[in-house]
Amino acid sequence: MNILFMGPPGAGKGTQAERIVQEFGIPHISTGDAFRAAMREGTPIGLKAKEYMDKGLLVPDDVTVGIVRERLAAPDCEQGFLLDGFPRTLAQAEALDDILEAMGRKLDHVVNLHVDRELLLARLTGRRICKTCGATYHVIFNPPQQEGICDKDQGELYQRSDDSEEKVGTRLDEYINKTAPLLEYYSEKGLLRQVDGEKEIGTVSTEIVSLLRG
Repeated sequence: MNILFMGPPGAGKGTQAERIVQEFGIPHISTGDAFRAAMREGTPIGLKAKEYMDKGLLVPDDVTVGIVRERLAAPDCEQGFLLDGFPRTLAQAEALDDILEAMGRKLDHVVNLHVDRELLLARLTGRRICKTCGATYHVIFNPPQQEGICDKDQGELYQRSDDSEEKVGTRLDEYINKTAPLLEYYSEKGLLRQVDGEKEIGTVSTEIVSLLRG
């Protein structure tokens, strides 16, 4: 089974992906992991990506597509995969279609985890981290016993600068604007499966598995 996972930051994609790959016995492929593996192994396309990243430049589409092509050709993907973080644009979506067609394969499902923007803001801006041990808390979903104090070592908790409401809001809006055309693209192909990511984690997992097996 070949699955594409979509969803904004804070939607719980990582958590759900772990459960789905265990259920179906397929690898979870995030583009970040694929990049790191290609660079670590020193493949030609991985070294090309490293050149750009070392210079602080964005990796161009052709290199990104090359790394995804290389990863999907790996033996552990023969029975399927769960792809996360790619494609991000229509051009990349069309490139993915070409990659799979050349392999004699196709996407079976595109799962989009939908979560209301205000809830995403609450999830992403509520994170707090201990300055001394790095333990992570959430003011709503996983609060410390004493406000602002780490349970483990009584260190001071702080909010990362990129977790501020303004920066999180910008990231969410950018994601929504960029992925709207992708959702339409996969909807027109009859592949899009919308899942309510606001429900309890186990309930969301059950619904996704049911959709995929249906």
